[in-house]
Amino acid sequence: MKTVVTRDRITPLLKATLATCGILAFPLITTAQTKPAAVKDKPAAAPAKGGAQVVKAPIALAYIDIATSASDMPSAMSGAMQGGQSGGFFGALGGMARGSSGSTDRGNVFGNTHSMGFSSGRYVDVSVYTSKNTALTEATQAIPAGMNLGDSLKLVAPVPDKPVPVTTTEETPTEPSYERPKGKISIYWGCGETVRPGQPRVLDVAKSSPEDYAKFFVMRGKVTKGARSQPGWPSWPNKVDDRKVPDTASLVGQHQFTGNGIPDSFKVNLGPGQDLMAPIELAQTKKDGGVNLEWKSIANARGYFISVMGGQQSGNSDSAEVIVWTSSELPDFGFGLVDYQTNADVDKWINEKVILPASTTKCDVPKGIFGEQGTGMLRMIAYGSDAVFAYPPRPADTKIAWEPDWQTKVRVKSTFSSILGGMGDMGGRRSRQSPQSSQSSPSDQPQKPEQKEEPKVKATDVLKGLLGF
Repeated sequence: MKTVVTRDRITPLLKATLATCGILAFPLITTAQTKPAAVKDKPAAAPAKGGAQVVKAPIALAYIDIATSASDMPSAMSGAMQGGQSGGFFGALGGMARGSSGSTDRGNVFGNTHSMGFSSGRYVDVSVYTSKNTALTEATQAIPAGMNLGDSLKLVAPVPDKPVPVTTTEETPTEPSYERPKGKISIYWGCGETVRPGQPRVLDVAKSSPEDYAKFFVMRGKVTKGARSQPGWPSWPNKVDDRKVPDTASLVGQHQFTGNGIPDSFKVNLGPGQDLMAPIELAQTKKDGGVNLEWKSIANARGYFISVMGGQQSGNSDSAEVIVWTSSELPDFGFGLVDYQTNADVDKWINEKVILPASTTKCDVPKGIFGEQGTGMLRMIAYGSDAVFAYPPRPADTKIAWEPDWQTKVRVKSTFSSILGGMGDMGGRRSRQSPQSSQSSPSDQPQKPEQKEEPKVKATDVLKGLLGF
């Protein structure tokens, strides 16, 4: 499977970077917090080898993806960033209009758990499947009262696309021209006030071979299966039920799935470990050309990861530079890590010092990486724990085959996005100052040499730099 990232409007060098990321394949890994159910989406009995227990695929499957997203961006700007992901300049304008029009309890869209986190909110994606009715179009999920969304959610499967008629063309095929991209990509890594020896790693896009790209783009992170919206998989939210998840929602309690072909026993109880995580509260303080990051510890977080992507350009396009920094102690491009990861992988990468342990609450972005006028998009993730539930329980006697009625996989995360250094006046936040200085009068303050006021960053400038306007 390949993960492909596309953008309609983005700088040529960054487009080349993302295209390169898209050609990297990641194996599909499934792990469980509870006893693992060795099953696949398609019903198939696992053959017994050497007296091993026979494990059959569950009749029904459900996936629940849970995400908390936070950002200090103004609503209009966050809407523009969200719209710019898929619609380029015009998508950004539409997103800006939606962001500034005020919030409502409607307009939830399936897939928000995988958005880049440009807006704040709570998101849940759910889908269910049953081998007893592979063309299932509707289902119901009874939910606990704590979700504050009534008694149930209506799950609806999308209608299969109609076949597109094949048309012939008389146009003569031509070989497309290709202009090799120019510029360079630089990667920095590690928390600290100064850049470490041996950094950055630099890739000259115009001169590099495919082998150079493969060595340069070290990216951990694996694509794992989760909620999906496709024919035969009723899902929520959808066009029929597009209510937003309230900020006060809790998923703790019993969830029951019902529908034609879904076993009556499909009742799963979620605990605090599978609830919505708290939002990340990140404070950014600029200091001597670097940025100090500090955040509150989040309950149920297994670890944290931070990445910043920006760029600099002076003169012509040949001098353009994409710059990436991550909180990892090892060089990693970071694209694949700001999303759900399995418990085993998170623990492994914590041991390798790629992911920050749950006890971490501070990290410094070294000075001098993004330059005086450089702009970077900061993304941070707190990993929750994934969990797998199945019924009936696996028999202790390996001679008895395990034939589950159902299985449910739950994934949890919390993310944060901002501009490196914080949004300042645009985000409505005040600069930090010590309690002593805030209580004393101006006459008590020692006279300091007059300093030039830092130029204020305009939202339009940020959008131009990050969306490629």
